[in-house]
Amino acid sequence: NWGERTLLCKGCNYIISWAQRSEPMFAAVTQSVLPPDYENNPTQLNYGVAVTDVDGDGDLEIFVAGYNGPNLVLKYDKMKKRLVNIAVDNRSSPFYALRDRQGNAIGVTACDIDGDGREEIYVLNTNNAFSGRATYTDKLFKFRNGRFEDLLNDEINEHRDVANRMAGRSVACIDRKGTGRYAIYIANYASGSVGPHALIEMDESASDTSKGIIALSNVAEQAGVNKFTGGRGVVVGPILSHTLPDIFCDNEYSSNFLFRNNGDGTFTDVASQSGVEDPMQHGRGVALADFNRDGRTDIVYGNWNGPHRLFLQLSNNRKQRFKKFSMPSPVRTVIAADFDNDNELEVFFNNIAYRGASANRLFRVSRREHGDPQIEELNVGEAAEPEGRGTGAVVTDFDGDGQLELLVTHGESAAQPISVYKVSQGSSNRWLRVIPRTQFGAFARGAKVVVYTKRNGAHTRIIDGGSGYLCEMEPVAHFGLGMCCILFFRKEPHDSRNNVDGYVNHYHMHP
Repeated sequence: NWGERTLLCKGCNYIISWAQRSEPMFAAVTQSVLPPDYENNPTQLNYGVAVTDVDGDGDLEIFVAGYNGPNLVLKYDKMKKRLVNIAVDNRSSPFYALRDRQGNAIGVTACDIDGDGREEIYVLNTNNAFSGRATYTDKLFKFRNGRFEDLLNDEINEHRDVANRMAGRSVACIDRKGTGRYAIYIANYASGSVGPHALIEMDESASDTSKGIIALSNVAEQAGVNKFTGGRGVVVGPILSHTLPDIFCDNEYSSNFLFRNNGDGTFTDVASQSGVEDPMQHGRGVALADFNRDGRTDIVYGNWNGPHRLFLQLSNNRKQRFKKFSMPSPVRTVIAADFDNDNELEVFFNNIAYRGASANRLFRVSRREHGDPQIEELNVGEAAEPEGRGTGAVVTDFDGDGQLELLVTHGESAAQPISVYKVSQGSSNRWLRVIPRTQFGAFARGAKVVVYTKRNGAHTRIIDGGSGYLCEMEPVAHFGLGMCCILFFRKEPHDSRNNVDGYVNHYHMHP
């Protein structure tokens, strides 16, 4: 049983005036951290963004999908205090193949598909096609032989005809059987009966990982997810299941999907009985969070120029009620995070300027005892970007100060450089960052981490395996603690077969 929570329009005047009085949340730091230039921040059409450890040094990098230019890999230089593109135009560079100038890249995700402890990077290209069949394949990059190489271009996989040649949108990672080896879920945009959703994973029986031979298979049909639709957003995590990952897809021109994991790696679509079909709207960005801190996973997503949704997962004895969460907008990415470390989640809506200005928006969703969460619109500050052609966004703490940075990409209707924002509030608040690992040592995408605080009880985060829209957030459970102290934290593996090794990467407390 799900209940939809949104903010009544009649309260909009109050909300807007409150937001104008509040302090701005974001301040632009693009000119100091990532000034526009040809090498590091070219003015081009960009789309999705993913955060992963590209170079294997233990720090996180930011992969940007370039549509009419190269893909970028942005690494934070601690000495220069700025982001630098390490995917340089030099064939001797181990990251050269990641540039892939030929591809019209829009979606990107990263996860460990072969169990070697290092994440592969999947890039969805959609050359010359809005839907149906494209003219250029996707890429699945693995670090092998001292450089990144495309597994889909290997002879064994060309013979298996596994490369996705369909126009798609978002991609995400799912450890569907709880083994620590991930599959890539591809939300293709079908044209009639051409272009169903795909699910690509390693065929262990045909692979020899010791020799770098990774045979791939599309298992969407056997997993029960090979549906035809206008695929848009996708997010993965323990939504209905306690630990095993489920899949939620918000679609265009058709109902949403909510694939419940059956426990054996197959899925059943339960969107109808769960009340999240939303058939008359056109989904875009989506994120998972436990907004009312009841231990159940909730879903927030944006609809293209339609009412945005916050679906709370309710106990069976409660009635569904419907309110408006946010005014309709040309939304793209949606992010749920605690930006100011105040122990409450915020939701960021990245809009694209479409037929006029459309500013980004920010809401705080606060738990209320024995009631629906309180939703307040905040002052988004310099991240408003009313004329921005926003196409993607991610959060990550690239400078290690305990506060999340926000990166926004732009494109589609106008070439614009990437924007970078720092949070200007909550610098004195405490925080905790937890990075759970799989049994192979890779980031445990889709794992659930629960922190218990003395004042506010349990707080849940799900390690992102793909969300927002076309994007993937950092593989870190970031908790703002306010002035609270933690009692303990718990990480929940996908399955008893997957020994998730969680450890505290950072824990910061002011005197």
